[in-house]
Amino acid sequence: MTQSTKRSLNELLVNLFNHVMDMEAKAVITEEFIGITNNDMHIMEAIGVEEPRKMSEIAHRLSVTVSTLTTNMNGLEKKGYIRRERSQKDKRVVHVTLTEKGRKAFFHHRDFHKKMIRAILKDLGGEELEILYKCLTNLNHFLEMPEDKR
Repeated sequence: MTQSTKRSLNELLVNLFNHVMDMEAKAVITEEFIGITNNDMHIMEAIGVEEPRKMSEIAHRLSVTVSTLTTNMNGLEKKGYIRRERSQKDKRVVHVTLTEKGRKAFFHHRDFHKKMIRAILKDLGGEELEILYKCLTNLNHFLEMPEDKR
């Protein structure tokens, strides 16, 4: 691979990242969901709609500390997107669920991601899809790697 191709690939990745973040902000943060951020949406995605999640689980899914997450949760609770309740069995444990407003935001965010995936996969054959999946898996492994191992 030539230096020029590597440089072009790098520019493409940087542009894609910036476009996704910008588009997501515009697509997800609508008049109905004003006052929340992409970060808030990703927290709601980590909470999910299935069952109550422990704060520690959510923090782990987002790779943040519980204290960092607590700050964001305070805002989401004030805005009516989440509900927190202490466990009856263990008062140290806090369970989080999405309110109806939070569930609406969750599904709105999920729809944006579904559209984005459809656009990515459009016109790809089976072999191309496997190559794309391998490339993205490699990128994910690199990004998850500790900085001193890169």
